[in-house]
Amino acid sequence: MTDILHLSTFLRRPIYDQDGGRIGRVQDLVARLGDDAHPPIVGAVIKIEGRNTFVPIRKIGGLAQGRMTFQGKRVDLRRFERRPGELLLAEDLLARNLINLVRGRLIIANEIEIAEIDGQWEVVGVDPGRRPFFRRILGKNLGQRVKAEAIVDFASIEPFVSHVPSARLRIPYRKLAKLHPAQIADLVEQASHEEGEEIIEAVGLDRELEADVFEELDTEHQLEFLQSRTDVEAARLLARMEPDNAADLINEVDQERRLPILENLPDDTQRKVRQLLSYNADTAGGLMNTDFVSVSTEATVAEALTAIRVSKVPAASLHAIFVMDDAGTPLAEVSLGSLVKARETDTVLSIASAKMSHVHAHWDVHRVARTMSDFNLTVVPVLDDQHGSMIGLVTVDDLIEELLPQGWRREFGMTTVEE
Repeated sequence: MTDILHLSTFLRRPIYDQDGGRIGRVQDLVARLGDDAHPPIVGAVIKIEGRNTFVPIRKIGGLAQGRMTFQGKRVDLRRFERRPGELLLAEDLLARNLINLVRGRLIIANEIEIAEIDGQWEVVGVDPGRRPFFRRILGKNLGQRVKAEAIVDFASIEPFVSHVPSARLRIPYRKLAKLHPAQIADLVEQASHEEGEEIIEAVGLDRELEADVFEELDTEHQLEFLQSRTDVEAARLLARMEPDNAADLINEVDQERRLPILENLPDDTQRKVRQLLSYNADTAGGLMNTDFVSVSTEATVAEALTAIRVSKVPAASLHAIFVMDDAGTPLAEVSLGSLVKARETDTVLSIASAKMSHVHAHWDVHRVARTMSDFNLTVVPVLDDQHGSMIGLVTVDDLIEELLPQGWRREFGMTTVEE
């Protein structure tokens, strides 16, 4: 099995010449970031007579024994300067936040682990546990080697740009995009403001994903990251969010910015948001989404499924579709499951529920919750007071989010940095 060594084994330890004489002290190890899952170590930063110099890895021996030996003929005493893409393992990573892309959490790199693989020294992982702390307290010779299963593979780790200020790096969007928007939002909420900005900037390459992440952020962080945006930029972001989430956010921005942002929204979005802003936030009207799928009384199951496929309505709102008469009055609802099970030639109305449960815009959130719970609903239509038209629907995810306390992720440890 490959031995894995701790970075702390070498830091601030002497480096010797081939005759055993001490020539300096190890300040850091340098790795090169690129497409490799495990960045190769390219050299070490050595302090010699008060000057930090660079020694390439090909001129260093003894790493496997934890004792560095300079194997060249003479040391280049030019002052060390970091090159683009280079990572200083202690300065940039040790005791800093890193992104664990597998779990979608931040971890603290309490130790950096290296190993020799096929003749090349590489950064293979980080240890976010408490062992490195106790090892530093009890002495560096305690547990110099560690089993591979005790560390987080560096292939699943992403450092922050702010931790590597001169390396000209950025968090790769393609890696973050593999996470769910809620996981990315959790990362932002765990991170410092600068780190959060880096994540938001990375996902900003996909405007739809950026909007999805914003919807998952708590209000505090939404406002924090809107501050640096112009009204036009803010409106462009809100236009990609669901109208109910956009309305909630506009309600929270400073009063002098509300109208300018609202007026910069596209006409259709602006109309929906203005409608939602007319309701109290803790009512069905404040919770509802105004987008849903409806079909006529003559529509077949095949036509209904086609309407769902071509619709731009959010997936959470597609758990049911609604049958309307020619006047736009809602007559019945049909669950998505019932549509999938039915014959394509059946009419939607023929498989609809005998009675359509509903709520009204002025009902408070607890009354809405009771209705959805009593009838086991994942979506519930919101009807006007005369039951003559359907003005929106409430989804169970929006209801749960409203019922949970603000900052619940923090209170329940969801945004705690792992150690």
